[in-house]
Amino acid sequence: MKFLIDNALPPEMARLLLAAGHDAVHVRAYGLQAAEDSVILERAANEERVVVSADSDFAMLLAVLRLYKPSFILMREPDIVRPDEYVRLICSNLPAFERELEAGCVVTFRRGMIRLRKLPFA
Repeated sequence: MKFLIDNALPPEMARLLLAAGHDAVHVRAYGLQAAEDSVILERAANEERVVVSADSDFAMLLAVLRLYKPSFILMREPDIVRPDEYVRLICSNLPAFERELEAGCVVTFRRGMIRLRKLPFA
Protein backbone atom coordinates (compact mmCIF):
# COMPACT_ATOMS: atom_id res chain seq x y z
CA MET A 1 0.00 0.00 0.00
CA LYS A 2 1.19 3.53 -0.76
CA PHE A 3 0.70 6.30 1.81
CA LEU A 4 1.14 10.07 1.96
CA ILE A 5 1.39 11.23 5.57
CA ASP A 6 0.05 14.73 6.17
CA ASN A 7 1.83 17.36 8.26
CA ALA A 8 -0.72 16.84 11.08
CA LEU A 9 1.14 13.60 11.85
CA PRO A 10 4.84 13.01 12.53
CA PRO A 11 7.31 12.22 9.70
CA GLU A 12 8.45 9.18 11.67
CA MET A 13 5.22 7.47 10.56
CA ALA A 14 6.48 7.34 6.97
CA ARG A 15 9.73 5.72 8.07
CA LEU A 16 7.88 3.15 10.19
CA LEU A 17 5.44 2.33 7.38
CA LEU A 18 8.42 1.87 5.04
CA ALA A 19 9.98 -0.51 7.56
CA ALA A 20 6.67 -2.43 7.63
CA GLY A 21 6.90 -2.94 3.87
CA HIS A 22 4.75 -0.11 2.58
CA ASP A 23 5.61 2.78 0.26
CA ALA A 24 5.17 5.84 2.48
CA VAL A 25 6.19 9.48 2.18
CA HIS A 26 5.62 12.44 4.49
CA VAL A 27 4.49 15.72 2.90
CA ARG A 28 7.71 17.34 4.14
CA ALA A 29 9.68 15.14 1.74
CA TYR A 30 7.87 16.93 -1.09
CA GLY A 31 8.11 20.38 0.52
CA LEU A 32 4.31 20.35 0.94
CA GLN A 33 4.14 20.85 4.71
CA ALA A 34 2.37 24.23 4.25
CA ALA A 35 0.42 23.25 1.12
CA GLU A 36 -3.33 23.54 0.78
CA ASP A 37 -5.21 20.29 1.40
CA SER A 38 -6.34 20.24 -2.25
CA VAL A 39 -2.68 20.18 -3.39
CA ILE A 40 -1.95 17.26 -1.07
CA LEU A 41 -5.03 15.38 -2.32
CA GLU A 42 -3.96 15.95 -5.91
CA ARG A 43 -0.44 14.69 -5.23
CA ALA A 44 -1.81 11.60 -3.48
CA ALA A 45 -4.25 10.90 -6.32
CA ASN A 46 -1.54 11.29 -8.97
CA GLU A 47 0.73 8.85 -7.12
CA GLU A 48 -2.12 6.51 -6.08
CA ARG A 49 -1.38 7.09 -2.39
CA VAL A 50 -3.71 6.99 0.60
CA VAL A 51 -3.64 10.23 2.59
CA VAL A 52 -3.17 9.68 6.34
CA SER A 53 -3.91 12.61 8.64
CA ALA A 54 -5.44 13.80 11.89
CA ASP A 55 -7.02 16.68 9.93
CA SER A 56 -10.69 16.03 9.10
CA ASP A 57 -10.69 18.74 6.40
CA PHE A 58 -9.56 16.13 3.86
CA ALA A 59 -12.84 14.21 4.24
CA MET A 60 -14.82 17.41 3.82
CA LEU A 61 -12.89 18.29 0.66
CA LEU A 62 -13.40 14.79 -0.76
CA ALA A 63 -17.14 15.16 -0.10
CA VAL A 64 -17.47 18.65 -1.57
CA LEU A 65 -15.55 17.70 -4.71
CA ARG A 66 -17.32 14.31 -4.93
CA LEU A 67 -14.00 12.55 -5.53
CA TYR A 68 -13.52 8.78 -5.78
CA LYS A 69 -9.82 9.04 -4.98
CA PRO A 70 -7.53 9.37 -3.17
CA SER A 71 -8.58 7.31 -0.19
CA PHE A 72 -8.10 8.87 3.21
CA ILE A 73 -7.34 7.53 6.69
CA LEU A 74 -8.39 9.87 9.50
CA MET A 75 -6.71 9.30 12.85
CA ARG A 76 -8.94 10.53 15.70
CA GLU A 77 -7.59 8.37 18.54
CA PRO A 78 -7.05 10.74 21.50
CA ASP A 79 -4.99 8.20 23.45
CA ILE A 80 -2.51 7.56 20.65
CA VAL A 81 0.36 10.00 20.44
CA ARG A 82 3.42 8.04 19.32
CA PRO A 83 4.14 7.33 15.64
CA ASP A 84 4.66 3.62 16.26
CA GLU A 85 1.20 3.38 17.83
CA TYR A 86 -0.43 4.97 14.76
CA VAL A 87 1.48 2.65 12.44
CA ARG A 88 0.62 -0.43 14.49
CA LEU A 89 -3.06 0.55 14.37
CA ILE A 90 -2.99 1.01 10.60
CA CYS A 91 -0.99 -2.13 9.84
CA SER A 92 -2.94 -4.42 12.15
CA ASN A 93 -6.26 -3.35 10.60
CA LEU A 94 -5.17 -2.90 6.99
CA PRO A 95 -6.21 -6.41 5.84
CA ALA A 96 -9.81 -5.60 6.82
CA PHE A 97 -10.11 -2.58 4.52
CA GLU A 98 -7.23 -2.72 2.03
CA ARG A 99 -9.54 -3.53 -0.90
CA GLU A 100 -11.80 -0.59 -0.04
CA LEU A 101 -8.80 1.76 0.18
CA GLU A 102 -7.77 0.66 -3.30
CA ALA A 103 -11.30 1.37 -4.60
CA GLY A 104 -11.73 4.71 -2.81
CA CYS A 105 -12.91 5.26 0.75
CA VAL A 106 -12.45 7.13 4.00
CA VAL A 107 -11.43 5.12 7.05
CA THR A 108 -11.78 6.78 10.44
CA PHE A 109 -10.12 5.48 13.59
CA ARG A 110 -11.94 6.96 16.56
CA ARG A 111 -12.04 5.81 20.19
CA GLY A 112 -11.19 2.20 19.41
CA MET A 113 -13.69 1.94 16.55
CA ILE A 114 -13.21 1.93 12.80
CA ARG A 115 -15.66 3.57 10.41
CA LEU A 116 -15.44 3.05 6.66
CA ARG A 117 -17.25 5.17 4.08
CA LYS A 118 -16.97 4.53 0.35
CA LEU A 119 -16.20 7.41 -1.98
CA PRO A 120 -17.77 9.46 -3.38
CA PHE A 121 -20.00 10.45 -0.50
CA ALA A 122 -23.70 10.44 -1.35
